[in-house]
Amino acid sequence: MTRFETAFSKGPALVCFITGGDGDTAANLDALVEGGADVIELGMPFTDPMADGPAIQEANLRSLAKGTRTADIFRMAAEFRARHPQVPLVLMGYANPMTIRGSEWFAQECRKAGVDGVICVDIPPEEDPELGPALREAGVSLIRLATPTTDTARLPTVLEGSSGFLYYVSVAGITGMQQAAQASIEDAVARLKAASDIPVAVGFGVRTPEQAGKIAKVADGVVVGSAFIDLVKQHGDNAAGPLRELTAALAQAVHSAR
Repeated sequence: MTRFETAFSKGPALVCFITGGDGDTAANLDALVEGGADVIELGMPFTDPMADGPAIQEANLRSLAKGTRTADIFRMAAEFRARHPQVPLVLMGYANPMTIRGSEWFAQECRKAGVDGVICVDIPPEEDPELGPALREAGVSLIRLATPTTDTARLPTVLEGSSGFLYYVSVAGITGMQQAAQASIEDAVARLKAASDIPVAVGFGVRTPEQAGKIAKVADGVVVGSAFIDLVKQHGDNAAGPLRELTAALAQAVHSAR
C-alpha cells in the first residue's frame, strides 16, 4: 500500500497545511504529526498565490522575505521524510516554481525527497501534459482539485490521471474566508464518490474541530490550513506547541467519526 492508501484506510483523515519557510518549519511539521495529522501539505511560497486568502498570502510573503527557495522546500521535505517515514507529504503550490526548470526536474526532485503527492493550483486538468506525465513517471501522485462549479461533464477530465486523493474545494472563493453549508458538502462528496474510488478530502474554510467533525462524517478527509497559519503568525518560531494542541483537537474530532 502507498502511504496515502494507508492513511485513508483507517477512516477519515486529517490533512494539515502549513507554508514552508514560515516560522520554524521543521518544528511545526513535527508538531502536526505529534498532534495526530494523517497527511501533511507543505506550501511552496509564491509571489502570487491566487487561490489563497490573506492569511496564507501573508505566510508566503513572510517566507519569501526570509529567502526561502525551492531548494529549501525540497530540503525540508527530505528531512521530514527521514523523521517521519510513514506520513504522506504533499507539496502544494503554483505552476511557476514547479515548471520553470522543467517538469521532469521537479518530479525527480519530489521523488528524491520522498514527496508523495503534488497539488498545483493553477494548472487545470486540460493542461495535464505540463506536469502530470512527469509526476506519474516518478511515482508521485497528482492531486487534483474539484470545486462547486465542477459539473458532471468536466468531472471525468478532473479525475483522469488523478491519484492519492481528490481535494474538494468546498467554496467558490479563496482559502480561509468562508465555509460552505454542510448540506452542500454532503451532496458534493456523494457525487464525487459515486464517480471515483479516490478518497475525497474537503477543505477551504475549515477552522474548528466542530466543523471538521461534521465533514468527517461524510468525507474521507478534512483539510485545515489557515487556522494553522494564523497560529504561526501569532507565535512565530514558537508556534509548535499551539499547533500541536489545535491538531490534537481537530484529530480527535475527525477520528471520532471513524
